[in-house]
Amino acid sequence: MKRMMPLALAVAGAHAAAQAPPMEHVLVSVPLHKQVAETALPVTVFSGDTLRRAAAATIGDTLAATPGLANASFGPGVGQPVVRGQQGPRVSVLQNGTASADASGLSADHAVSVEPLLADSIEVLRGPATLLYGGGAIGGVVNVIDNRIPAAAEPGLRGGAEYRYDGAADTDNLVFRVEGGNGRTALYVDGLYRDWSDLEVADGAVGDAIDHGEQPGGHRDYLDNTDGRTRSFTFGGSYHFERGFVGLAVNRLGNAYGIPAGVHEHHEREGHDADEAAGGIRLDVEQTRYDGALHLHRPLPGIEVLRAFLTRTDYAHREIESDGAVGTRYSNDTWEARAELVHLPVGNLHGVFGLQLKSSEFAALGEEAFIPVTDSAGAGLFLLEDYHRGDWTFEAGLRLDRDTRDPDAALADKRSFSSFSLSGSALWDVVDDWQLGLALSRAERAPAIEELYSNAALSAPADWLVHAATDAIELGNPQLDTEVSRNIDLTLRWDSGAHRLHVTAFYNDFSDYIGLMNTGIELEHTPVMAYTQGDAEFYGVEFDSEFTLAAPVGGQLLLKVFGDSVRGTLDTGADAPRLPPLRVGARLAWEGERLSLWARVVDAAEQDRPGVNEADTPGYTRWDLGADYRWPMGEREVELFAAVTNLGDADIRLSTSFLRDIAPEAGRSLELGLRCVF
Repeated sequence: MKRMMPLALAVAGAHAAAQAPPMEHVLVSVPLHKQVAETALPVTVFSGDTLRRAAAATIGDTLAATPGLANASFGPGVGQPVVRGQQGPRVSVLQNGTASADASGLSADHAVSVEPLLADSIEVLRGPATLLYGGGAIGGVVNVIDNRIPAAAEPGLRGGAEYRYDGAADTDNLVFRVEGGNGRTALYVDGLYRDWSDLEVADGAVGDAIDHGEQPGGHRDYLDNTDGRTRSFTFGGSYHFERGFVGLAVNRLGNAYGIPAGVHEHHEREGHDADEAAGGIRLDVEQTRYDGALHLHRPLPGIEVLRAFLTRTDYAHREIESDGAVGTRYSNDTWEARAELVHLPVGNLHGVFGLQLKSSEFAALGEEAFIPVTDSAGAGLFLLEDYHRGDWTFEAGLRLDRDTRDPDAALADKRSFSSFSLSGSALWDVVDDWQLGLALSRAERAPAIEELYSNAALSAPADWLVHAATDAIELGNPQLDTEVSRNIDLTLRWDSGAHRLHVTAFYNDFSDYIGLMNTGIELEHTPVMAYTQGDAEFYGVEFDSEFTLAAPVGGQLLLKVFGDSVRGTLDTGADAPRLPPLRVGARLAWEGERLSLWARVVDAAEQDRPGVNEADTPGYTRWDLGADYRWPMGEREVELFAAVTNLGDADIRLSTSFLRDIAPEAGRSLELGLRCVF
């Protein structure tokens, strides 16, 4: 480590994960009062200690060690989620049920504007459940849930704070959260401050393109220009009455971070020499988000619950050149409204129907503005029902969407798309502790604006602009049609209390799959990538298990074994690009009343099916060790936690990342933290 911060007197993470709820998590994203064991829909939940230990600075890194999920990193400041090999516009990241509404879906170097360290829970939906949230969720939904609009007004004051330090980037991370109520009103406040330096990587892992040379004494290399600072503050409140509550919240986020030097090559553009290009680009993000929510119980005859959400997001960021000049300004102003009505049971039939409306104006202005200013609007109607009979639970749903894309460009026309999605599933309680689930779905997605309009307003190759994030010229296609995916999920669950095993096999058959493919053509040494449309299929398996090896008085010894694999092929016979590799792993843990000790290993195979004109990614083995110790102090609890990550200092490169060749992941790192809740 470059330096060692003394462990500050800070305290503890205020996400509710630290409060370890005694009962099984009730799904928020699927508003049918369900627990995971009551649905055949593929759902993964992070809460309690699981979330507390997984939480990281980015949502991608938080989810990365979970079967079926991966991280598409772009340096330590950016980590976008990958769900079963799908990323970008196919994965919707939500904050309390409405879109994060940043610019992460448009580019691999744009951070997702959610904070896992302040989450109560994170729910990841795959397969049929995604139709509740529209075509943009065809690959998956990641819903980050917090209590910024308090759902209860319990008397008293609760909260906490947390400080954590990560040695790989000298990260100082402080969060706090306080909430309270008087039985009628409730208030919520949270804050986050994060400051980090350039990322340390394994010895010799930095490529020649950006290597500053190994320092004497065997010191490790650093990724230059990967430091940053994040600030976030949220204030919310709610008023509760006999049949529900209404609430408002506002969040202000500032996030400034660098892109690894050598990524944003500007190919000797006028006014930028090679030395300036090597210095790297910095992004300066500002976002203000306003949330409103209304929950009503029995608002109308036949309606059990009405949930309504209204979100306004003002997002902007500047891309700042190494000489301090502003190269490109991005903005995304978004309105989203959502209403869900859960009807009273009709016999054994229970369900939800609703409406979702969304409008946004995206703008990119400046020298790298390869996407025109575009207005987008969407409207969706959805219905999800379940039926219980004996040992069987059946679920069915459908959704209708209408989307428009209206660019401000003479050579790119306005497009409108109608989409239809439907799903069905069955869950069978075979015998005690064993369940078998089958889920079928058809999902349809309208093309995203970057897929339609990237460089589409520029007719001559000499005018095409380089997308600095990928160091490539990206060509959209204004004639793209909707993308359709037909999906099958088969799940086997065994849960005896002391032991559990979950295995899921999936198959996705895409028609008119939209992919960003390397054409093999170069203009002035810059590769040309094009959005193309053709059929594709993805298939894979995920397994997760945990066994209680021993349970003496005062604790238990647990062994967790997990793994996943996904394969994607195009109708040309080529492999789909940027897919995660085969992974297997294990975690051995002692969970005591106060002391917890754990060790984890993940082995990732070589990704030797990289896609057309893409390079293989080597495999790696990563070891992590950690310990937690809790001190109950009446109504307070203090916890000290520590971990050594990437113990073997492995050279880790993610096949899901555009930067895998020049920006490896963190090397060996020491993490320390102190948390207090009250």
